[in-house]
Amino acid sequence: MPSSSVTLSLPAAADESVFSSVSSFFSSLLPTVHAEEESSEDAESEDKEEAEEEEEEEEEEEEEDEPEDPAPAIYEECEKSKACAPLKHHFDECAKRVNEGKGFEGENCIEEFFHLSHCAQECTAPKLFAKLV
Repeated sequence: MPSSSVTLSLPAAADESVFSSVSSFFSSLLPTVHAEEESSEDAESEDKEEAEEEEEEEEEEEEEDEPEDPAPAIYEECEKSKACAPLKHHFDECAKRVNEGKGFEGENCIEEFFHLSHCAQECTAPKLFAKLV
């Protein structure tokens, strides 16, 4: 049994007429509203009001100082603590060796950094949460 298929191709002009037909159909259902032009005096007064409001908001933001984050200070304190001192010393030696070019090829001290970071974070967490609560 032969299969039959119908393909409808519309020329470009037909596409435009279909669009205009659909457009005119919707415009007949929905009302069209046009905005009125503002006078130049009204526009200037609105601009001045908006500028004043923005200045007031900026002043309020300056007055409302955000509290300082205590985490970086606590973290730095913990890095220098007695518990993390050996790890910091080991990391500093590795970093010095790599920067001078005396380390082995591809050395990057990432392992030493993670050990130091882990120690400092474990020390920081309880102190930080005590301040936040």
